Amino acid sequence: MATLKDIKGTNVQSIAGDPSNPVEGQIWYNSSARVLKGETATSAGAWSTGGALNTARTNLAGSNSAGTQTAALAFGGNGGTTATEQYDGSSWTSKNSMNTGKNYVAGFGTISAALAFGGEPPTTATEEYDGTNWTTVNAMSVSRGQAAGAGTQTAGLAISGETTGPTLSTAAEEYDGTNWTTGGTLSTGRRLISGLGTQTAALAIGGQTPPVVALNEEYNGSSWTAGGALNTAKFSLGAGGTQTAGLVFGGGTPTLQNATEQYDGSSWANLPGTLATARQALAGSGNTTAALAFGGSAPGLSSATEEWNAAGASQTVTIDTD
Repeated sequence: MATLKDIKGTNVQSIAGDPSNPVEGQIWYNSSARVLKGETATSAGAWSTGGALNTARTNLAGSNSAGTQTAALAFGGNGGTTATEQYDGSSWTSKNSMNTGKNYVAGFGTISAALAFGGEPPTTATEEYDGTNWTTVNAMSVSRGQAAGAGTQTAGLAISGETTGPTLSTAAEEYDGTNWTTGGTLSTGRRLISGLGTQTAALAIGGQTPPVVALNEEYNGSSWTAGGALNTAKFSLGAGGTQTAGLVFGGGTPTLQNATEQYDGSSWANLPGTLATARQALAGSGNTTAALAFGGSAPGLSSATEEWNAAGASQTVTIDTD
């Protein structure tokens, strides 16, 4: 009878934990957990460890749907940090700082054309990034923090959030690269909300009203309508993708979450791939095929970065227990 070594060229190892980079087909005995584990293929995708942020932080913003897994931007966050970092697919590099530090900042864009807006305490402040420097530009009409964003620097969307008072805003605003104008009104104002997509095809996902909600609304460039609800009510999710192929991960219920959900334009499906580090108030970049999750509260400040890959992905599974 063929052995594992005959088939895969390796024996079953006994180690105190899991290997750092297991390969598909590898089997090992985790002596700490007293379980037999292995690495198996999955068509649904899986998360793997990426390079850590230089500045651990929560309540930050990222490139969102406009960014990619190999070209992402992280900026702002707790303590009103001005720190900006760029990811190249393996490591983060510190870039020029924002003009004004913003906690609970929202934003989106590419590594050469990003937008940051809002923050706590609620503000109308907006900054543009050109790949080198941040520049203060025209302000929003509505002060907001704990809001969400979607789109690009020349066709962007600010979604809901908390205004002064505090009051939860149902307002959306559209940015054309110069000015903000009033967009469609959401049915339900929310804080700690997440967004993805484009200015004319966006999603407003989860959040607090203040109860945590599974609510999801779809934007068509002029009005919001109810979309399929999340499987689990969550706030402060990481997000990426499009209105018909969206991905959200992490978040809080308020218990820290590591789950991944995917949207097909009508409903959300729970995927088997889960974050290694459960966290909320993280940022995201990319799409349903190749995404990035970074930063957040776990519950302490996290510098963790994880990469989502759907094509040819593998995941660690438990085969048997003692």
